[in-house]
Amino acid sequence: MPRRLIQRYLPKPETLRRKKSLRCVSHFIAIPALWQVSRRTVGNAFMVGIFCALLPIPAQMLVAAAGAWLLRCNLPLSIALVWITNPLTMPVIFYSTYRLGTWVLNSPHRDVPDHFSAHWLATQLADILPPLLVGSIIAGVVLGGACNVLIRLIWRWHVSRQWRRRRRRRAQ
Repeated sequence: MPRRLIQRYLPKPETLRRKKSLRCVSHFIAIPALWQVSRRTVGNAFMVGIFCALLPIPAQMLVAAAGAWLLRCNLPLSIALVWITNPLTMPVIFYSTYRLGTWVLNSPHRDVPDHFSAHWLATQLADILPPLLVGSIIAGVVLGGACNVLIRLIWRWHVSRQWRRRRRRRAQ
């Protein structure tokens, strides 16, 4: 069931290879291990995708794709999970990771002024960036690892429930 549910919503590698815009990465898309749906590949894809989503960097999807390639986990799922940080959720997530970083580094946090401007951000960036990076990495590792474990436990529970149902049906 989890495998069929996930495969229903993921794109097919053949359709992506035919797209002209993706021809430069068609050799990368053709790796079968990046399209497998199993407990291990889906759990690792959640870990990679959520870790990359919490990084305050541009091109998070490319980092997630590289992570999926390195760990041989599900490529489309890890890239899709990066969109947890979208323009609506990004301020809340990055402010939370910034506050986590200030707490870990034991440094004072900067309050946003009443009139936020690019000039204020440019002058404060040297003070904001270290806690933001530290908090993002810590949150990414913790949440990514927790999601990996949770996905594997849910998958195992679901499979064992299916086995019990099958056993009961056969006994009747």
